[in-house]
Amino acid sequence: MRVIKTKLEDCLIIKPRVFPDKRGFFYESFNTKNFKKNKINTNFKQDNFSKSKKNVLRGLHFQKKKPQAKFFYVSLGKVLDVVVDLRKKSKTFLKHQKFIVSSQNKHQIYIPPGFAHGFLVLSEVAYCHYKCTNYYDPEDDASIVWNDESLNINWKIKSPILSTKDKEGMNLNKYI
Repeated sequence: MRVIKTKLEDCLIIKPRVFPDKRGFFYESFNTKNFKKNKINTNFKQDNFSKSKKNVLRGLHFQKKKPQAKFFYVSLGKVLDVVVDLRKKSKTFLKHQKFIVSSQNKHQIYIPPGFAHGFLVLSEVAYCHYKCTNYYDPEDDASIVWNDESLNINWKIKSPILSTKDKEGMNLNKYI
């Protein structure tokens, strides 16, 4: 695997080694030994999977007191993935970065604890996988509204399909 630093402190793009042949392809999607070798926290406790249709926007989600690192990838389809650094002591505090993550490019994103995360489905359907280093706690769960003016994220959509939770997400200034 190849690990690439992003403009956000500690957030990484991971490009697995892909072995294509006439049958299709194979790649190792996760290996604890390789993560440790690259100094990436691998104490994952929970695996999540979502299937979403085109124009669904999920996020920007985070846990306030029990933050989760996430390892995110797409096995079918294409998403615009967005991460926001909410770590007050970070050099990149309140900065965000967008990534295209797809079954085509096979990019994976390591999102450190203390980040908000969301994605917009660009393909007809997307299968998204994410490993988490902490268990989901509904009492600790929070969501920043997807179109928060202070973040100024260009999602390239005016009316995404949103859950009630994401429609009612908080403005960032209420969190900080």
